[in-house]
Amino acid sequence: MTTIDLVSYEDALASYDPVMGLEVHVELGTRTKMFCGCSTELGAEPNSQTCPTCLGLPGSLPVVNAVGVESAVKIGLALHCEIAEWCRFARKNYFYPDMPKNFQTSQYDEPIAFEGYLDVQLEDGEVFRVEIERAHMEEDTGKSTHVGGATGRIHGASHSLLDYNRAGIPLIEIVTKPIEGAGERAPEVAKAYVAELRELIKALGVSEARMEMGQMRCDVNLSLRPNGTEKFGTRSETKNVNSLRSVERAARFEIMRHAAVLSSGGTIVQETRHFHEEDGSTTAGRIKDNAEDYRYFPEPDLVPVAPAREWVEELRAQLPELPRVRRNRLREEWGVSEHDMQSILNAGAVDLIVATIEAGADAASARKWWMGELARRANEAGTDLAALEITPAQVARVCALVAEGSLNDKLARQVIEGVLAGEGGPDAVVEARGLAVVSDDSALGTAVDEAIAANAGIADKIRAGKVAAAGALVGAVMKTTRGQADAARVRELILERLAPKE
Repeated sequence: MTTIDLVSYEDALASYDPVMGLEVHVELGTRTKMFCGCSTELGAEPNSQTCPTCLGLPGSLPVVNAVGVESAVKIGLALHCEIAEWCRFARKNYFYPDMPKNFQTSQYDEPIAFEGYLDVQLEDGEVFRVEIERAHMEEDTGKSTHVGGATGRIHGASHSLLDYNRAGIPLIEIVTKPIEGAGERAPEVAKAYVAELRELIKALGVSEARMEMGQMRCDVNLSLRPNGTEKFGTRSETKNVNSLRSVERAARFEIMRHAAVLSSGGTIVQETRHFHEEDGSTTAGRIKDNAEDYRYFPEPDLVPVAPAREWVEELRAQLPELPRVRRNRLREEWGVSEHDMQSILNAGAVDLIVATIEAGADAASARKWWMGELARRANEAGTDLAALEITPAQVARVCALVAEGSLNDKLARQVIEGVLAGEGGPDAVVEARGLAVVSDDSALGTAVDEAIAANAGIADKIRAGKVAAAGALVGAVMKTTRGQADAARVRELILERLAPKE
């Protein structure tokens, strides 16, 4: 790979001001494609979910997916956009092998939603407003698989395979206005924006927005201008970035790359760039076309879309509680700080904690186990919390067993270990491993007597009134019972046996 010159991030920001534009494509969760009745189900044999319409065969005519339009309106409303009273589709003309019609049915100067905003919260609590230029409907392209090369890209491949199952799947493209004023926090703002947008999309129920599966992907447009100037620089567009961390890394890398080019007297080429997960770098793709190069013109085979105002207001009234509002409500209900709530959000634990509380746990216990033991195990396994083989209901049962005294924290961790290992639910693990707390006085009394006999010096201190020394004997009993004794009851028994004689 060609070496790319960079300057340090600090040096880049000392001389230049970054300006970003983020274009996010969201694959809608409709059952059929945007302009035909073909299935959108994942995993089908290549080219088995196609028809004359999505293949662009002569004589075929498209029909707009009503659920796709409804989803677009919901997204626009949630982004505080104006909803067009009348809009239409356009043909975006360009040749690419995975686009069978040689044009993409999209929207250009007449989008269904425009002039909105999304407030995003950064990790230190600062709120940054990202203004939305437009959200428009379009269709996805097919998928090219390049075979025979070392990188999986077309360069160096011996041949390419085309799968048109994805061609025609409904997309919403959400385009920001130029994001200015973020300064050194620009990459963080980009990540926070995409994260907040993903949560919003999921809350609306219009897409699962799983970035790792391509259901949501981001194009990061970035340019630099000398500090103190107003004119935008030439931009690059890093395409199809598919994780929150990668969005941040791509923006940061491009800031350092642009600054290196400009500082050496070079000029930025307006081009698309490929992002590389392994090292966070980008490499050149193709020279970026301008809008006029696509020869947009109104789609003659589709009638305009004119959402009735009454219907739009019905959809507005049906919007769910939006993610940021919900998080603020939960933060107050749970009694946690903004910093703690941000940590919960970063860990992907908000919905898991909510579901655990709904299954019967108290908020403090649910947070404790998801953000403690379970977060540790997810980190060790290199996976997300939601991917762990334990359900919120099972975590709630662990919380209940601890609350009723059947488990202590040490035993609860062993129960969680068993559940994660596939040994069954919490009760089954407790029974199979014999993990219940021992609280029977006869069994505990024997262990207490043995601990007193083995630690005569400590026992004498307790008889003399130094009750703090009882902790050592409690520890000895816990050790002999493998942590299964009821520690509180053990302490009571020790103090009863060693109480000063009257």
